Amino acid sequence: MQRRYRIGTRGSKLALIQANEVARRIALASHAPVEDVTEIVVISTAGDRVQDRALSEIGGKGLFTQEIEEQLADARIDVAVHSMKDMPTVLPEGLVIDCFLERADPRDAFLSPKASSLATLPEGATVGTSSLRRAAQVKARRPDVTVVPFRGNVDTRLRKLEEGIADATFLAMAGLIRMDMAGRVTAPLSPDEMLPAVAQGAIGVERREADDEAAHLLEKLNHTETALRVAAERAFLAVLDGSCRTPIAALAEIAGERMRLRTMILTPDGAEVHETEREGLAADAVALGIDAGEDLKGRAGPHFFDEV
Repeated sequence: MQRRYRIGTRGSKLALIQANEVARRIALASHAPVEDVTEIVVISTAGDRVQDRALSEIGGKGLFTQEIEEQLADARIDVAVHSMKDMPTVLPEGLVIDCFLERADPRDAFLSPKASSLATLPEGATVGTSSLRRAAQVKARRPDVTVVPFRGNVDTRLRKLEEGIADATFLAMAGLIRMDMAGRVTAPLSPDEMLPAVAQGAIGVERREADDEAAHLLEKLNHTETALRVAAERAFLAVLDGSCRTPIAALAEIAGERMRLRTMILTPDGAEVHETEREGLAADAVALGIDAGEDLKGRAGPHFFDEV
């Protein structure tokens, strides 16, 4: 009998879209109907349950993964589907992510009923975001703007925007595209305007390291270029011990055999910004990420992250 893969995921609309895309690809690779070889298992995470506080106040990125990874380690599910920007740099022992779907648009999206871009927001405007990275970059570019907390799923944040709680907000282009909501975007933000989160737009599939059968199947789904880009960005993040408490941004891009990696760290108030860029062979992705991380860590000094 063919194996039926239990796919663990968060229960948000976007998470379910991503999990069902993985299920579809597993079915194609297995040459079988999707209902015969996959089952979606929705798992509630602390990050989904707590909506009234910033992630940095309640534990960081692991809040979206811990319960899912516990079920994966206990073999209650067979694989887990994650937005890679939510993943801590260190995975639990015995778990591995070596399968990535092709990365979607990694940029941030600017959404506002009052302005066409971040630059044209009126002086003193209010911007809603729960991302320290986005908030810090906004403050660096527009110190006159007030930033207010904005938690919740895509629909919740769009509703808050419509209710006038803020004059503008930001969402990931990739998520809006996957939800067929790209038409709601006022303007995509170029990486020069706002450098994205590490691995934004990438979907990773996690498995037990010892599960050779799953490894063989997921290898067929893996998108090599995305894997290299994510490897560079996460290697950079790992050097800085990055979490939701630290404003860190990075974007790796590949042309032919070459990779360009842009990186940034900021203080939460946006007053201090350090940037660096690396170019080299895409095959050296991890080394490029580590080198960029060490550079910025040395430049920022030992106390840069003390208060975050």
